[in-house]
Amino acid sequence: MPRRSKSDELLEFEIAFYEKLVTAYPDFADALIPLGNAYTRRGLYEKGLAVDLRLIQLRATDAVIWYNLACSYSLLNRVEEAFGTLRRAIELGYADMEYLRSDPDLRNLRSSPKYRHLFDPSASQRSA
Repeated sequence: MPRRSKSDELLEFEIAFYEKLVTAYPDFADALIPLGNAYTRRGLYEKGLAVDLRLIQLRATDAVIWYNLACSYSLLNRVEEAFGTLRRAIELGYADMEYLRSDPDLRNLRSSPKYRHLFDPSASQRSA
């Protein structure tokens, strides 16, 4: 059996730690956030999505939570849902457009004409 890297071991430890914490405190958003991020780094996108959906219930007006949900949908190739939640994140104040343009989690959205509309709302009126 191949030896696991230190970073793999640390990621597994991180996931186990936050899972135990969330089991004890299911509504502890400050533990759910890093758990969702760890799941995504591990490639456990369905689990990350489940965490993001839980966080939306806890912090419905948090733009970063909506952004992370959009990333989860995108990673699962659920493009329409990704665009809808990404729009919601921007409506709520997500403003780091430079990061949004380069985020690898959103790579599959960039080929869609809808992606351009995120940055130029008047483009949707011109194409209608």
